[in-house]
Amino acid sequence: MTATIRKFLNDYPAARWAALILIALMMFFAYMFVDVMSPLKSLIENSRGWDSGVFGTYAASEYILNVCGFLIIAGIILDKMGIRFTGVLSASLMVVGAGIKYIGISDWFQATAMCGWLDSWWTAMPGSAKMAALGFMVFGCGCEMAGTTVSKAIAKWFKGKEMALAMGLEMAIARLGVFAVMWLSPAISEMAGGSVVAPLGFCTCLLLIGLINYIVFSVMDTRLDRQLIAAGEATAEKSPEDEFHIRDLGKIFSSKMFWLVALLCVLYYSAIFPFQRYAPNFLEVTLNVDANTASRLFSCFPILAMCLTPVLGIFLDHKGKGASMLMVGAVIMIVCHLSFAFLLPLFPYKWLAVLLIVILGVSFSLVPAALWPSVPKIIDEKILGSAYCLIFWVQNIGLCLVPLLIGVVLNSTGGYLMPMIIFSSFGVLAFILSLLLKVEDRKKGFGLELPNIQENDSEKK
Repeated sequence: MTATIRKFLNDYPAARWAALILIALMMFFAYMFVDVMSPLKSLIENSRGWDSGVFGTYAASEYILNVCGFLIIAGIILDKMGIRFTGVLSASLMVVGAGIKYIGISDWFQATAMCGWLDSWWTAMPGSAKMAALGFMVFGCGCEMAGTTVSKAIAKWFKGKEMALAMGLEMAIARLGVFAVMWLSPAISEMAGGSVVAPLGFCTCLLLIGLINYIVFSVMDTRLDRQLIAAGEATAEKSPEDEFHIRDLGKIFSSKMFWLVALLCVLYYSAIFPFQRYAPNFLEVTLNVDANTASRLFSCFPILAMCLTPVLGIFLDHKGKGASMLMVGAVIMIVCHLSFAFLLPLFPYKWLAVLLIVILGVSFSLVPAALWPSVPKIIDEKILGSAYCLIFWVQNIGLCLVPLLIGVVLNSTGGYLMPMIIFSSFGVLAFILSLLLKVEDRKKGFGLELPNIQENDSEKK
């Protein structure tokens, strides 16, 4: 009797990599929008009356609603409704939030009665900053929800295949957005006569393209599900034991490994993403260069990360050593931030700044490349979406509070020494947690040090 061989859509390399490109481009545009204002910090402060404290509050606003519980709801939506509905919803939220932020920064809004009313309410922040923060809140909900949805989508399409490589490539493409916006944002602003509005409008249009991309991916995913159902690999309706229940969240919160990963995540990313918000201005002040030069110097940050992350993904798929990578990444981050604090001010050379930025990019490759593919090893698949969202929720607490802290410290000290020491301390704590994670994995055998691609029994014979 001849066995029937079924090939699903994700078994075709061209199909699954095309799906990856579609969703990765959505995140590429999202990362561009996240940092579109970073190279314009000096310009926005001069043209709209902001200061470092206001800029820090604006930067923190991206995470406020997520911290208040939206990400927990997002995880439930993801596990209940699936990656298609959640992805389209998250992309739509990003577009809506970007539109609100664009209106808040626009010259037109400055002349409206609403802006005047916002100026008079809570005078610590100008009306433009309040409106921009509102839009950034909505965008942040969509962006973080999209990040978790993309992770679950990749886990689905690359299960048993090149999962770490796929996640690494997605992160590399997304980070290319940081590089691109550090060049494009000042250039577009300069071409528009020093406008802060033009770069925002450009990136908002890109987010709309990202939404279209995800809709196309959803069509592909619908076809894959139909194939899986027809082959008996999946059912249209989940069985009671496979159905997600609210009580399943307790399994996540009671997991020691979850908390080690979540706390490692929040400490590590709190030393990276808030730093990105202030890095162009830090280089501007420390190296005594203009804003355009500073942003272009910092644009080198994701370059090595983009190149290394896919390579590290291949290494993780075939060789493993994920927990060890987390430790090495934390050490590199500590050294870089301490060098920013003490070495660069003494030797304010552009080549040294670029060298440190690029080395920090190595850390930005090691940690995420090892961290995200490790989550499916410690969490059941039916609650994987909620697990990712809860990790992002814990992460967002730090990402919300740290920009506020850095803004206050900058206003009180007038320099970047203390902020860099704060970032370094996060790295020290992240290293301690990565060490504990490796010890726990050795005790319980979750397989964080093992390769993702395992030979099945038929291949061994």
